[in-house]
Amino acid sequence: MTISHHSHSGQFCCHAKGTLAEVVGEAIRQGFTTFGLSEHVPRYSEEHLYPEESHLKVQDLMDTFEAYLVEAHRLKQLRADECALLVGLETEYIDAAGLDRLEQLLEKHSGTIEYLVGSVHHCDSAPIDFDKERYDACLASQPGSTQAERLEHLLCTYFDNQYKVLSRLQPEVVGHFDLCRLYYPDMDFRAHPEVWARIERNVEYAASYGALFEINASAFRKGWKTAYPGADIFDVRTSSG
Repeated sequence: MTISHHSHSGQFCCHAKGTLAEVVGEAIRQGFTTFGLSEHVPRYSEEHLYPEESHLKVQDLMDTFEAYLVEAHRLKQLRADECALLVGLETEYIDAAGLDRLEQLLEKHSGTIEYLVGSVHHCDSAPIDFDKERYDACLASQPGSTQAERLEHLLCTYFDNQYKVLSRLQPEVVGHFDLCRLYYPDMDFRAHPEVWARIERNVEYAASYGALFEINASAFRKGWKTAYPGADIFDVRTSSG
């Protein structure tokens, strides 16, 4: 049994490739028995668009997401005899207003959106996964008199934002748990007690309602020696029951 809960297509996501139908077809070719479709939820402010989306407006993202749901359910029916397709989305947490809008979207599409991948890609409204330049700019903007203090503040903010997603939405899948160390894969979270306490809190909370923690192989493409999450997060998860 081969299962994936996290995928994107170039048809509905600027950093992916292929149409959604092509992605589904490839998943079936590779033998997936269950395959989750999880395009990004729209963002609701033009200042939150990525550079690759500079030609788009917020309404474009909203229209694209609506079109994704239609196509995803078409494919779900069309390929039902070959693979169990799940129609979901990947969350964002940029600010509280965006999370409010996401809850409204979920209510609007109740029964259509079947599961959530709970992910965070921002800190203080700044993207931390697009490139190292933006990550470092976000890091430099954090309070603190030393680099270590600023880094700890960024990490604490990331995991606090993650907890807001977990506690408000209870996503079925926790996406790339430790994305906040994307450019520093050898970082030891245990060296930051305030950060480590938040990690333990988040893992224990997600485990308490039965969330899955994805093993995300995209980390290998970005220079990691392991998938997300790192071995230290696995240790916490396995000890939480």
